[in-house]
Amino acid sequence: MPRSSFSVELDVANATWLLTDVALVSTKTGELLLLTLVYDGRVVYRIDLSKSKASVLTSGITTIGNSLFFLGSRLGDSLLVQFTCGLGSAILSSGQKEEVGDIEGDAPPVKRLRRSSSDALQDMVSGDEISLYGSAPNNADSTQKTFSFAVRDSLINVGPLKDFSYGLRINADANATGVSKQSNYELVCCSGHGKNGALCVLRQSIRPEMITEVELPGCTGIWTVYHKNARGQLATDDNEYHAYLIISLEARTMVLETADLLTEVTESVDYFVQGRTLAAGNLFGRRRVVQVFERGARILDGSFMTQDLTVGVPNSESGSESSTVLSVSIADPYVLLRMTDGSIRLLVGDPLTCTVSVYTPPSFETSKKFVSACTLYHDKGPEPWLRKTSTDAWLSTGISEAIDGADGAPHDQGDIYCVVCYESGALEILDVPNFNCVFSGEKFMSGNPLLVDAFMREPAKDIEVTNRSSEEVTGQGRKESTQNMKVVELAMQRWAGQHSRPFLFGILSDGTILCYHAYLYEGAESNSRVEDSASVQNSGGLSSISASRLRNLRFVRVPLDTYAREETPSGSPCQRITIFKNIGGHQGLFLSGSRPAWFMVFRERLRVHPQLCDGCIVAFTVLHNVNCNHGLIYVTSQGILKICQLPSVSSYDNYWPVQKIPLKGTPHQVTYFAEKNLYPLIVSVPVSKPLNQVLSSLVDQEVGHQVENHNLGSDEQHRTYTVDEYEVRILEPEKSGGPWQTKATIPMQSSENALTVRVVTLLNTITKENETLLAIGTAYVQGEDVAARGRVLLFSVGKNTDNPQNLVSEVYSKELKGAISALASLQGHLLIASGPKIILHNWTGTELNGIAFFDAPPLYVVSLNIVKNFILLGDIHKSIYFLSWKEQGSQLSLLAKDFGSLDCFATEFLIDGSTLSLIVSDDQKNIQIFYYAPKMSESWKGQKLLSRAEFHVGAHVTKFLRLQMLSTSSDRSGAAQGSDKTNRFALLFGTLDGSIGCIAPLDELTFRRLQSLQRKLVDAVPHVAGLNPRSFRQFHTNGKAHRPGPDSIVDCELLCNYEMLPLEEQLEIANQIGTTRSQILSNLTDLSLGTSFL
Repeated sequence: MPRSSFSVELDVANATWLLTDVALVSTKTGELLLLTLVYDGRVVYRIDLSKSKASVLTSGITTIGNSLFFLGSRLGDSLLVQFTCGLGSAILSSGQKEEVGDIEGDAPPVKRLRRSSSDALQDMVSGDEISLYGSAPNNADSTQKTFSFAVRDSLINVGPLKDFSYGLRINADANATGVSKQSNYELVCCSGHGKNGALCVLRQSIRPEMITEVELPGCTGIWTVYHKNARGQLATDDNEYHAYLIISLEARTMVLETADLLTEVTESVDYFVQGRTLAAGNLFGRRRVVQVFERGARILDGSFMTQDLTVGVPNSESGSESSTVLSVSIADPYVLLRMTDGSIRLLVGDPLTCTVSVYTPPSFETSKKFVSACTLYHDKGPEPWLRKTSTDAWLSTGISEAIDGADGAPHDQGDIYCVVCYESGALEILDVPNFNCVFSGEKFMSGNPLLVDAFMREPAKDIEVTNRSSEEVTGQGRKESTQNMKVVELAMQRWAGQHSRPFLFGILSDGTILCYHAYLYEGAESNSRVEDSASVQNSGGLSSISASRLRNLRFVRVPLDTYAREETPSGSPCQRITIFKNIGGHQGLFLSGSRPAWFMVFRERLRVHPQLCDGCIVAFTVLHNVNCNHGLIYVTSQGILKICQLPSVSSYDNYWPVQKIPLKGTPHQVTYFAEKNLYPLIVSVPVSKPLNQVLSSLVDQEVGHQVENHNLGSDEQHRTYTVDEYEVRILEPEKSGGPWQTKATIPMQSSENALTVRVVTLLNTITKENETLLAIGTAYVQGEDVAARGRVLLFSVGKNTDNPQNLVSEVYSKELKGAISALASLQGHLLIASGPKIILHNWTGTELNGIAFFDAPPLYVVSLNIVKNFILLGDIHKSIYFLSWKEQGSQLSLLAKDFGSLDCFATEFLIDGSTLSLIVSDDQKNIQIFYYAPKMSESWKGQKLLSRAEFHVGAHVTKFLRLQMLSTSSDRSGAAQGSDKTNRFALLFGTLDGSIGCIAPLDELTFRRLQSLQRKLVDAVPHVAGLNPRSFRQFHTNGKAHRPGPDSIVDCELLCNYEMLPLEEQLEIANQIGTTRSQILSNLTDLSLGTSFL
């Protein structure tokens, strides 16, 4: 067999069959290889292996259908790739050109992804080919199959998180206080590996980029409207600019023109400007504007009024008092008004004459049911989604086409429905304009996991039983009244996208937000048979109604994050939900109020991102004009109107918005240099070197051995070997939010690994001034025959000049025995962990002088933390050590240690008021919290650290970050008893799975309440992946002896399921543990608020 030109290693490779005779292999370096079977009949002549493309480092690969494959990756972004197969070698070059064009011409989100993702497919040199098991060199090369690939989609991955640091954002606001101050910060994480290595910048809350701001006190609402002059342009154009901005103040309305400049035209237009506006929008394909105020509505063509309506008839009962409009919903060509007396009016538009008439649905005139919230839903499109759910789908399509065809409009504009909620909590969906009920659910506000059409229930007996039991439940929980709870706002929307289904949102009067996702339910035959027999018995009229019902429509409840809950729901009815179709290319809805949040829709999933930076937001609308491309306007409660755009650098299709900065190397550790806003980080880049170079560097230079090359063959000496070369890069965040700039690079010597980089503050003993320096600890890795050595390097970071050479300058370097695995500054001194001891140095400005040492870690320091004069260090095998430093005798002394054996991953101090705890994570995915109590007898006179709590996280925790918690509303009331609450810290942690979590201290009373709730929820909530929380969260020991610690940690992931339970169950559980639902929910809200750090 002839020697081939390329070598390939197939350990840990993943493979899948693309065709019956071609397999795709993904190697450990991220190359894609094609394995082709060349056969004739039943005889395989040979197997060809050829290089194809370079892609992401995969942990799994699978073929989907006959034209797609999925590259799943733990170290980079996972990709969905489309492949096409051609024949012959002539296609190869054109195929690759096509492939590049193909990816570029893709959907816009993919285009953006191609720019940002370092993990996309790169071309590799074609023509590297190896032929295995060839029996004869035949001329079958011309039939070689060629493949071209195009990336269709990717899933962003931020794992594995090795380290992160907490720094200020570019657009931070220095004057912010409280919660809004938190959105000044961002988390910069080291993630990925090798060529998929990247810095991920995570920002939990969205901070829009401001274009301008104006003071505008007393605003109650804002709207932007379009204006089309010609009647011919019926198609709604996505790029059309807005024409007017309508601002409603408390006693008047302002109108602004949104041309190049925002100019006020209130005096020169026919809008109703003497009072406040309730809503404004477009009708008749944007040819008219409708403006609704409390006593009526106006239809305008641009700035000229074409029709003026008054709504609200004097009530016979209340005499002179007439009902006014409370809330409005617009769906072209209808406008739905909800009146103060709980009734409904519908404004029906006629597209031919562009006029509107008032219509009161007859079903609402007679009924005494009070409507608490209502909305219109426009089921758009050539194939309206809700039609699929009715049983006589073929019938309804025929009718609507006949109606629409008369207008000369496009054949099928879709259907419009009205969603109504009554005071009783029942929900109905009615078709417009006939107002026949097509779907009804009984207790919408209790938040059941499924909403099913009440008409579909099988026999009527079941319904009575369930009602009775739920009334008994509320009877027990009478302490807490739910009588006044009602639905205050509804919204239903289906956003654009393939296979999209409608979402239904409801806001309750206590601030709870219910979110449901519609789905198609194909019922069993027996179900409809029961229903038919029932309808025949009752009356003939009923059966005709049942035919048009959406009997296959069901809704499933979607969990939302807890922070979207309002603190104190305002009494005045203001619309909190604003739906947007395109803000910076994204779609979803904005929730205004005291906890504003963005709900964005990606892949039929809702992503909730809070916006903390401006506090309470009273009004919101979209704006698209010359200076603000697909932007937004909002008004804060302080009365400031801001015109903004969404930051485009972040990808919002994630739990937190992510910005990825590719590094083309493995990041190991990052730290934040606050004075200059720089991020120094350790990066290692794989480099191929000739074998003899690598061997010579492994030899101890001091002894001076010559390398014996004679036992290597001549061709073996020319082989290459991959080694990692380390460097410290200093990156600066880009002002415009583009790719970050490398300001300086500090290279390491050959076979020297940088292990730690830290910003330290040292007291210069000569000048008595503090100096902020960059400290780097390294180790020489030269095989097991050479004694370990390391260097400690100190750099000063100079003025931020344009010349990058002057940015960092080395001020000190020294070689020490043992690897320098951790550094920290301790009260102006530098603490260095070098091999099996820690040494404390002071700094003279030119020299480091050792002043104290301790032979603490038996093996190797993994992490080093300092608070005041206390030191916590974690050993790779021997658990944690707690030391203190005394200035007088200049001595380091051991206070206590954990006598168990534990493979530490990360350590940190946890501060709660005046108590200090020590927290450590280990290789079995646990977290343990210890405390130092020398007066307790079981601590062996203070030598032993005692366990305070333990918990199984289920992922390797690699880094803890201590951040001060915010004081929340419930804390302020009890602030008089002591300032303990203000000095409260939580720990943010990152894991190798790419998840981020938080550990926070609780006061005793809240802890007892939540712990008893947790015990109830273990039985009330279905377990994730069949893992019982009680056993899964136990400390995992892997067979070592371990004395279980106290169970004093609650799992908020389990507690968050409380909100997803139906209201009746929430009340019952709260009643059983002797508390109230509102008390539990306020505890959970306080927790999520106190720990919203980003």
